[in-house]
Amino acid sequence: MSDVAKSVGKGLGIGLIGTGYMGKCHALAWNAVASTFGDVARPRLLALAEASAELAHAKAAELGFATATADWRDLVANPDIDVISITTPNRFHAQMAIAALEAGKHVWCEKPMAPGFADALAMQAAWRRSGKVAVLGYNYIQNPAMRLIRKLIGEGTIGVVNHVRLEMDEDFMADRETPFAMRNEASAGYGALDDFAVHPLSLLRFVLGGVAEVFGEMARPYADRPHPDGGRRAIENYDIAMALLRLESGASGLLTVNRAAWGRKGRIQLQIFGEAGTIVFDQERFNEVQLFRREGMEETQGFRTILSAPVHKPYDRFIPAPGHGLGFNDLKVIECRELIGRIRGEEACVLDFDDGIAIERTVHAIADSFAKGGWIKVNA
Repeated sequence: MSDVAKSVGKGLGIGLIGTGYMGKCHALAWNAVASTFGDVARPRLLALAEASAELAHAKAAELGFATATADWRDLVANPDIDVISITTPNRFHAQMAIAALEAGKHVWCEKPMAPGFADALAMQAAWRRSGKVAVLGYNYIQNPAMRLIRKLIGEGTIGVVNHVRLEMDEDFMADRETPFAMRNEASAGYGALDDFAVHPLSLLRFVLGGVAEVFGEMARPYADRPHPDGGRRAIENYDIAMALLRLESGASGLLTVNRAAWGRKGRIQLQIFGEAGTIVFDQERFNEVQLFRREGMEETQGFRTILSAPVHKPYDRFIPAPGHGLGFNDLKVIECRELIGRIRGEEACVLDFDDGIAIERTVHAIADSFAKGGWIKVNA
């Protein structure tokens, strides 16, 4: 049976590797997508893999999967599985995605692609050889607010964009006594740069396009953290990263990310400045877009708040009234529907492995700039 036939009739067979925070998000999306959109067959949740058999069976019962295993390779070998969701720590993404693609599976992989650029390129190559769909979990682009922003820019509402500012801040590492964890290891990547910066960079790519040149900086607010086994361990990557940007469009930009920012819980802010106005979005005000246009009476100048509403598709699939608001997990359901659409051959709002490589190139160029000092061309 073809992929299109499966998605319309029998329903895609799904495998899930990893059941942490993002694994549960994927499972919720697979469970909800048919009921929410009504135009796709209900996916068949066939198998789930975790680090131990005990955990795998407990999570399979909790999340609605038919079978469970302690070996993710069982999912790759299962002929009934069409799509594998990969929600494991970043360092496992490449091995799992490549194996799944080589086995003829579609892949839905969480961001970023991999800590090492060579591994990310290997993932891209495997995808191109496979002829299958490979989508990255940049679900923030699925916010109807982002689609509205892209539409406003495309229609020239604020004129030619000349400058953007991108920020992402959280405070889960703001306490210097927070124990050393996997995220602090060099094997996890650069730190905030690839853990965080990929999100605002994904939004930038979605609404405006790519980055041409960067000038990067990274910093450690603390030198070490207490280790769970006793003593203290030196932090091996960076909780703060910054970069000056030159966009492919010619606009200038500024990127700052910080995972040790007290008081910030889930902040991603975009400020987009054009010759005729400004657009502002803040993730902590998830269902609002601020728009300023220079036209109008002087005494009424100021930002206008646009609330997400059913007119901003696909908000209407969740809520029939404006101002009630979508949430993080709703974006994952939208992303799941877009993935199914791409598998069906439809035009889809997703970031695939080519988009992922463009984001990874930007991240690695910022790190290279930090190491060398000076501007670095992203695609050199």
